[in-house]
Amino acid sequence: MNTLILTSTPLIALTVVPWYGYSVGYDLFEWSMFLLFMGLTGISITAGYHRLWSHKSYDAHYLWGAFWAIWGACSLQNSILHWASDHRYHHRFVDKDERDPYSAKRGFWFSHIGWILRKYPSGVDDHSNVKDLMEDPVVRWQHKHYLLLAVSTNVFLPLFIGYLHGNLWGTLLLAGVLRLVLNHHFTFLINSLAHIWGDQEYDADNTARDSHLLAFFTYGEGYHNYHHRFQWDYRNGIRWWHFDPAKWLISIGHWLGICYGLKKPSEFKIEQAHLRVEYNRVVATTQPSIRERLEGSYLKLSAALEDLASLQKQSDLEDGAQPVQAEKVKRYEELKSNIMHLRQEWQSLTSDVAV
Repeated sequence: MNTLILTSTPLIALTVVPWYGYSVGYDLFEWSMFLLFMGLTGISITAGYHRLWSHKSYDAHYLWGAFWAIWGACSLQNSILHWASDHRYHHRFVDKDERDPYSAKRGFWFSHIGWILRKYPSGVDDHSNVKDLMEDPVVRWQHKHYLLLAVSTNVFLPLFIGYLHGNLWGTLLLAGVLRLVLNHHFTFLINSLAHIWGDQEYDADNTARDSHLLAFFTYGEGYHNYHHRFQWDYRNGIRWWHFDPAKWLISIGHWLGICYGLKKPSEFKIEQAHLRVEYNRVVATTQPSIRERLEGSYLKLSAALEDLASLQKQSDLEDGAQPVQAEKVKRYEELKSNIMHLRQEWQSLTSDVAV
């Protein structure tokens, strides 16, 4: 079935869709339905399948989950249970060919689509890692009725909208077929190209990469190196200017009170991860005579960041008496001041090495 869908729909998108556009034409309403379906199915994977269920990076009202479960079925990427299980195994065994369902080490084709077209030992269904999701009523409901939901939203809904608009086929071809093909391959890029092309700023121990361009096509999932280092963060793009519509939508949901328990690491833990990658990169191209100074500076800054992150976490968990809190604030400011000087020392050393 996977092979039939993934070969027939691109063929229709490449032939029938342009032929119909040339001979009959598409109007503004039909293109608006295409964009609406694109956005809803794309976000259903990022904000729903990925961040809500696979990584549990936040919690939400059951109606929020039900909404994204329906549009997730429309994305035709299997049920939440199957998708989340594969994705958790990917993170647990990333780049290990025998266990990672879509290991990038096996090449672009395999990680992009080859792993779906036929069964491999690395992709055998084993839901032992999603027992928590089996207790979620929305996940159970979607899994039980997945086929009905998928057919209804991909075929009957576009046809019904087209019928109300007075043209059955235009909406079906754009919001149904073309949207499905594009969103399939946009999602697949996260498994393939996001492990091949881009920067590694937070973790150099696996193939994941960060790319602003891929983030645009994948609804914010292009900051993949960061994600593999901090997979439980509800964000992928951590800067305000990073394109991450799922992050923005979850934040709006939090403001409205329907999303809660948003998880994210301390900014100092993030800096520490970035520092480790930078240190390993610089040391690899540095003369032995300079490495000792670099290592000393790195260890001091890394330890200070660890202390500050721990203090911040402790302060978040404990209210405590006012004098105790005042002492923590004082210690926090002292550590921040120390870190500022250590950063300057590190930047000075790395600049000298670069020169």
